[in-house]
Amino acid sequence: MEKEKVVIGMSGGVDSSTAAILLQNSGYEVIGLFMRNWDSMVDGEIEGAPTTTQGICPQEVDYEDAKKVCEKLNIPLYRKDFIKEYWDDVFTYFLEELKKGRTPNPDIMCNKYIKFDLFIKEAKRLGADYIATGHYARIKNGKLLRAVDRNKDQTYFLSQVSKEQLKNVLFPVGELEKPKVREIAKQYDLITAEKKDSTGICFIGERNFTNFLKNYLPNQPGDIIHIETKEVVGEHMGLMNYTIGQRRGLHVGGSKERMFVVGKDLEKNILYICTGEDNDYLISDSCLVEDINYLGDEKITKCTAKFRYRQEDVPVELEWKEKEVLVKYPQGVKAVTPGQACVFYDGEECLGGGIIKEVRKNNEKLWYL
Repeated sequence: MEKEKVVIGMSGGVDSSTAAILLQNSGYEVIGLFMRNWDSMVDGEIEGAPTTTQGICPQEVDYEDAKKVCEKLNIPLYRKDFIKEYWDDVFTYFLEELKKGRTPNPDIMCNKYIKFDLFIKEAKRLGADYIATGHYARIKNGKLLRAVDRNKDQTYFLSQVSKEQLKNVLFPVGELEKPKVREIAKQYDLITAEKKDSTGICFIGERNFTNFLKNYLPNQPGDIIHIETKEVVGEHMGLMNYTIGQRRGLHVGGSKERMFVVGKDLEKNILYICTGEDNDYLISDSCLVEDINYLGDEKITKCTAKFRYRQEDVPVELEWKEKEVLVKYPQGVKAVTPGQACVFYDGEECLGGGIIKEVRKNNEKLWYL
């Protein structure tokens, strides 16, 4: 009997490596596919791409690691460039959101447009019955569920992937805790077993965020103003370098108290800060969410939500509008940020979500956001 064929996204990390092992052990014919999204975007390859992009991401190292893993497991590995598409659909979105003073999440858009769109189409060309990735998530009965390892759960980043895109998708490591994933890789003596997890956004990597952005968006320094005293307390390096709730990198002298970013005025190029992490200016009680991707069966009005990846679940009420959702949390939540994803959950199930458009308090939009 012919084996069912799975094409797995091999990233050169331990999660996809172990996922490939699990698929093989489950009796699938496994094919690896490595996506190149950024690092070869050099002079002349893409119209409008800055010359400073050469050598930004260590993706060649990742490819070599993926190749060694596939050779060890006797899995064929293909390589596909999605460089232009990544530039058009993910990186351009990232820059445009920053220009609006928002805080985007490009990893969510990468999943939507690259990993679960272009990748799936390429996998089908390779004859895939299923596709698989190393994401920490689960799918059961067509529902997207949180991973067993809550600390590594990545359903937040999958919240813009559609029901159709999630069909015939496998998440082999979603049932495992991270230490077990590494243990399996060690048992097979894979080069990725002890490899450090990648952090941050691919095209920035481990480098300084502010220095990276200088290559694409010119810095426009301006005043840092204390929102309560209205005093100018310092100078910012360009509004795109800051996000709501940020404490580090403010360079505000003359005060021993902890300062936090609380708002931005794009027209006047002002960065507003406040004193203390529980400052009332940081707290909102509702937000308007757009670009909704709903994965549930029926629209519900009570659930929990995350407004940031590492945040604990917050009980919310949903007021559905034609193309948006008003998300209410009367208990108050700190540092809800335009441009970030608001992701809905019903227990274990991820119901999808949308992008925070507007932050409110007492039924009014916060003037400084």
